[in-house]
Amino acid sequence: MNPFILGLQARNLTVEIHHHSAYQIVLSNDTPFNSTISGKLHERIHGFLIKPHVNHFCVAEKGTLNVLNIEPYSNIGLELASRFKENEASIVFDSPVETNVFFQTPKDGLDISKIIDALLSKLPSNDYDERVKKIVEYIKENYFKSDITPQTFADIVFLSPSRLAALFKEQTGSSLSKYLLWTRLRQAIYLTLSEKDRSLTDIAYDTGFYDLPQLNKYMYEMFGMPPKALKFSSDLIQVY
Repeated sequence: MNPFILGLQARNLTVEIHHHSAYQIVLSNDTPFNSTISGKLHERIHGFLIKPHVNHFCVAEKGTLNVLNIEPYSNIGLELASRFKENEASIVFDSPVETNVFFQTPKDGLDISKIIDALLSKLPSNDYDERVKKIVEYIKENYFKSDITPQTFADIVFLSPSRLAALFKEQTGSSLSKYLLWTRLRQAIYLTLSEKDRSLTDIAYDTGFYDLPQLNKYMYEMFGMPPKALKFSSDLIQVY
């Protein structure tokens, strides 16, 4: 899985009007749904791709939705940005066929893993610098530490913080701080949905946030809802 893609699968989802910093792809596995985007109602659609910071909400009282959130300044986010026409804020898919044509995937049904693979296949091949790989591995093993700083990373690979920041952005399209944030948010969401008896405060601490308000802030900024809403507003059945 690309580290800048966060995917959820949900049943019986109704989401209030919101906007967020990520690109978002919402696709129906089965039943058409309704969505209002920038004040315009789209009825019985099968999906959409939306730019960051565009107001929207979904009503899918039956069926299953796949929701992919993509960090906008990652390489995959920049590739998605290139698919929009000038002044276009969203792309709506009225049928599964339209969805598969857009993402260049097989037309015999919706397979979200194939859509993710198709998105990643559009990226140029990149032989990542060993120092970038080392930082990625460090974050994977230590994301929960709240005292990580740019100097922490620099000391690991013997580069200055500014040189390492430039190298990481050159290779991934995004900053080190965003990579660390996405890692923490993915894990916080996973724990929120898989261990529903745990308190959100404990989950915030255990994933590297200073406290629950900080987790709430970043969750809302990136995905348009706090963890409490994610936990209770829908029947989430799978995290990719």
